[in-house]
Amino acid sequence: MPFVLECLDKPGSLDLRLANRPAHLAYVEAQAGRVLLAGPFLGDDGKPVGSLLVMDFATREEAERFAAEDPYAKAGLFASVTIRPWVKVFPKS
Repeated sequence: MPFVLECLDKPGSLDLRLANRPAHLAYVEAQAGRVLLAGPFLGDDGKPVGSLLVMDFATREEAERFAAEDPYAKAGLFASVTIRPWVKVFPKS
Protein backbone atom coordinates (compact mmCIF):
# COMPACT_ATOMS: atom_id res chain seq x y z
CA MET A 1 0.00 0.00 0.00
CA PRO A 2 1.32 3.47 -0.76
CA PHE A 3 2.22 5.74 2.13
CA VAL A 4 3.03 9.45 2.02
CA LEU A 5 5.94 10.55 4.20
CA GLU A 6 5.90 14.31 4.72
CA CYS A 7 9.07 15.42 6.48
CA LEU A 8 9.56 19.07 7.40
CA ASP A 9 13.02 20.37 8.31
CA LYS A 10 13.83 22.29 11.45
CA PRO A 11 14.29 25.99 10.67
CA GLY A 12 17.84 26.98 9.78
CA SER A 13 18.97 23.42 9.09
CA LEU A 14 20.07 23.66 5.46
CA ASP A 15 23.70 22.87 6.32
CA LEU A 16 22.61 19.73 8.21
CA ARG A 17 20.50 18.67 5.22
CA LEU A 18 23.35 19.20 2.76
CA ALA A 19 25.84 17.34 4.96
CA ASN A 20 23.56 14.28 5.11
CA ARG A 21 22.20 14.40 1.57
CA PRO A 22 24.53 11.76 0.03
CA ALA A 23 23.64 9.23 2.75
CA HIS A 24 19.93 10.05 2.43
CA LEU A 25 19.98 9.61 -1.35
CA ALA A 26 21.83 6.29 -1.05
CA TYR A 27 19.29 5.13 1.55
CA VAL A 28 16.32 5.96 -0.67
CA GLU A 29 18.05 4.53 -3.76
CA ALA A 30 18.52 1.23 -1.92
CA GLN A 31 14.71 1.06 -1.71
CA ALA A 32 14.13 2.22 -5.31
CA GLY A 33 11.62 -0.56 -5.97
CA ARG A 34 9.33 0.90 -3.31
CA VAL A 35 9.61 4.56 -4.39
CA LEU A 36 6.61 5.90 -6.28
CA LEU A 37 7.92 9.47 -6.14
CA ALA A 38 10.26 11.47 -3.97
CA GLY A 39 11.75 14.93 -3.75
CA PRO A 40 12.27 18.00 -1.59
CA PHE A 41 9.83 20.69 -0.60
CA LEU A 42 11.22 24.11 -1.47
CA GLY A 43 10.91 27.36 0.42
CA ASP A 44 10.10 30.67 -1.28
CA ASP A 45 13.85 31.15 -1.78
CA GLY A 46 14.08 27.88 -3.73
CA LYS A 47 16.08 26.09 -1.02
CA PRO A 48 14.93 22.72 0.40
CA VAL A 49 12.82 22.83 3.56
CA GLY A 50 11.60 19.25 3.74
CA SER A 51 11.00 16.02 1.89
CA LEU A 52 8.03 14.25 0.32
CA LEU A 53 8.19 10.54 -0.38
CA VAL A 54 5.39 8.33 -1.65
CA MET A 55 6.46 4.74 -1.14
CA ASP A 56 4.95 1.28 -1.22
CA PHE A 57 5.03 -0.60 2.09
CA ALA A 58 3.10 -3.63 3.28
CA THR A 59 2.33 -2.00 6.64
CA ARG A 60 2.44 1.32 8.42
CA GLU A 61 5.10 -0.15 10.71
CA GLU A 62 7.39 -0.67 7.69
CA ALA A 63 6.85 2.95 6.68
CA GLU A 64 7.63 4.11 10.22
CA ARG A 65 10.81 2.00 10.32
CA PHE A 66 11.93 3.37 6.97
CA ALA A 67 11.34 6.95 8.17
CA ALA A 68 13.17 6.38 11.47
CA GLU A 69 16.21 4.88 9.73
CA ASP A 70 16.53 7.67 7.15
CA PRO A 71 19.92 9.38 7.60
CA TYR A 72 18.14 12.74 7.68
CA ALA A 73 16.00 11.57 10.61
CA LYS A 74 19.01 10.08 12.40
CA ALA A 75 20.85 13.40 12.00
CA GLY A 76 17.95 15.26 13.66
CA LEU A 77 17.00 17.23 10.54
CA PHE A 78 13.24 16.96 10.78
CA ALA A 79 10.95 19.10 12.92
CA SER A 80 8.08 16.77 12.02
CA VAL A 81 7.36 13.58 10.10
CA THR A 82 3.81 12.70 9.08
CA ILE A 83 3.00 9.29 7.60
CA ARG A 84 -0.35 8.66 5.92
CA PRO A 85 -1.74 5.84 3.78
CA TRP A 86 -2.53 7.06 0.29
CA VAL A 87 -4.53 5.96 -2.77
CA LYS A 88 -3.61 7.05 -6.29
CA VAL A 89 -6.62 8.23 -8.30
CA PHE A 90 -5.05 10.31 -11.08
CA PRO A 91 -3.55 9.92 -13.52
CA LYS A 92 -5.19 6.61 -14.23
CA SER A 93 -2.69 3.88 -15.00
